[in-house]
Amino acid sequence: MTRIVKHTATGPLEVKPSDQSTWICMCGLSKNYPFCDGGHKLARQQETDGKVYVYENDTAREIEDPGNCPSV
Repeated sequence: MTRIVKHTATGPLEVKPSDQSTWICMCGLSKNYPFCDGGHKLARQQETDGKVYVYENDTAREIEDPGNCPSV
């Protein structure tokens, strides 16, 4: 089953369970999900606030009508 998941964060979540931080992906672009791998840098570079995007092969494509999202 394919799911489209909406993530609005453009950076990771820091979790401090001990002396060393663990970073949890909040943008959905990490290839090491749920852990951050820096994929959020794509969101910061390619996205504009208030718009909806689909990512394919590390490239953002703006969705003109978010109510009619394409299959990914």
